[in-house]
Amino acid sequence: MKRTHLPLNGLRVLDAAARHLSFTRAADELAVTPAAVGQQIRALEDTLGVVLFRRTTKGLELTPEGEAGLAPLRHGFLQFEEAVRAMQAGQTSKSLTIAAPRDLTAKWLMPRLAEIAEGDGDLRFVLIAADDDLDFTEANLDLAIRWGDGPGGNEGEALESEGMITVARPGAKVDTRISWPGCLASDAAASAVRVGDAGLALDAAAEGLGHATVPELLAARDIAAGRVMVIGVATPSKQGYWLVAPTPQWRQKKVQALVDALTR
Repeated sequence: MKRTHLPLNGLRVLDAAARHLSFTRAADELAVTPAAVGQQIRALEDTLGVVLFRRTTKGLELTPEGEAGLAPLRHGFLQFEEAVRAMQAGQTSKSLTIAAPRDLTAKWLMPRLAEIAEGDGDLRFVLIAADDDLDFTEANLDLAIRWGDGPGGNEGEALESEGMITVARPGAKVDTRISWPGCLASDAAASAVRVGDAGLALDAAAEGLGHATVPELLAARDIAAGRVMVIGVATPSKQGYWLVAPTPQWRQKKVQALVDALTR
């Protein structure tokens, strides 16, 4: 019999019925009806071509054929349990692999992870630079941060932000605009300085090269440190940073704990 055709439900019922020698007590254990247990046993007997139980004046009795299969069957179920525990072990580990844009990692993520790690010295992080094209399987990712207007085809939660803000070095002339891929169209058209991402635009502004409009989340620490000042007011944006992961990764306890910590 092919492995993919193993009657696992029937074998599970056989194990319970053999331990109790009672379809009624097996049904109680499995939270089904005694009739359903009987149907599973008859279907399994038809599949295997053997009789597994006989009714006698003393009650239910295993046949020699049924008895012969019990030891390897129960050993197999123990192996299944060990396999499940091994697969679940990753959920309780303290190692997390996170993909995020380089500028966000440097400006926001690493400082936040350092704060989180202070409360748990066993935490371990693997940080991967990534843009929007994420392959969770290839990179063995637990969580990613992406810039966009939603989580895409994944589960996700938005990082709270005031939107986009314009910043410049305190006291510097702000006539020159600094642009970066994804910046406002007006900045791109009129810019005299162009850089590779919002983080570099922020650093260029801090060095006095002009003013840059960047995500507020990215600039928050530089503003607090006095490296840059805010010009005008924040502008709400349809786009923002999202914590994302496919459903299996998203449901992991360690991932949910990290998401909770990053969104506080």
